[in-house]
Amino acid sequence: MRRNLFAEERQQRIPRTCAGFEALQAMKANHISVCICTFKRPKLLRQLLQQLDRQQTEGLFTYSVVVADNDHARSAEQIAHQFSTVRLPVTYCVEPQQNIAMVRNLAIRHAEGDFIAFIDDDEFPVDDWLCNLFKVLTSHSVDGVLGPVKPWFESEPPQWLKDGKFFDRPTYATGYKLSYTETRTGNVLFPRRILDGVDIPFRLQFNTAGEDVDFFRRMMEKGCKFVWCNEGFVYEVVPPSRWTRRYLLKRALLRGSNFSKHPSQRAENLARSLLAVPCYTVALPILAFFGQHVFLKYLIKVLDHTARLLAFLGLPLVTQRDT
Repeated sequence: MRRNLFAEERQQRIPRTCAGFEALQAMKANHISVCICTFKRPKLLRQLLQQLDRQQTEGLFTYSVVVADNDHARSAEQIAHQFSTVRLPVTYCVEPQQNIAMVRNLAIRHAEGDFIAFIDDDEFPVDDWLCNLFKVLTSHSVDGVLGPVKPWFESEPPQWLKDGKFFDRPTYATGYKLSYTETRTGNVLFPRRILDGVDIPFRLQFNTAGEDVDFFRRMMEKGCKFVWCNEGFVYEVVPPSRWTRRYLLKRALLRGSNFSKHPSQRAENLARSLLAVPCYTVALPILAFFGQHVFLKYLIKVLDHTARLLAFLGLPLVTQRDT
């Protein structure tokens, strides 16, 4: 019923001319389901939905939202229903078991669009986010588009945090072809057709992190091409609770603990970590003279590679992520 009302509103806005009818048919064919996986972040989810309600389409597509809640208490349900309108249809679903891969799969099952976008619940987009991603996806004739995620600090962070750029991520020129190691689901758009023949898009063994990189690796192995759209960016809210060395170090341990789950290049990655740990460890005392942000950056590398080695031995150090 919600989808029919949405279509009726679009039909009222478009003139009943040949050009208008063709535009309507094109919009119907280009529907994007924006998937949000969330866990106990009501304030950030509200902010995200507010921004999604303002997305520009330029008449190229329509869009709706899927909120997949990983909280068995259904803490996101009320907010999702509050934002569900004719202009912005919002579908709510819940996965009570704590597993990010399961939540992503649930969101896809509830997505009605010919295209699927993912954005994290602690992010918010610029007004032309979807439009920029969609234009690059169609103009480059590729199987998916990823965009930048820029940090958004709620207040002025410590100087060492800014100097170290710990929340900055790599960016590339628009059209740059990505390898699977350069991918993630915090800002992505892809056509549903790439999921044809895929039983489980996100594998359940990646229950805390790494499920997105594994997804893109498997898609690329079957021939999919993903490129960068530098204009389609979103902001990641970085609260003071993440401005700590403990958070950064634990994030490195979690990343390393999940790395051995990737089946490709295992011997090469193992050799790299065996070489990196002693080299970085020996260099740490010298690096301390260049500032705490430099020391911390390489300490993070040591812990990341150490966690990888232990995970290869079946001894993961960290299995749960901090919110």
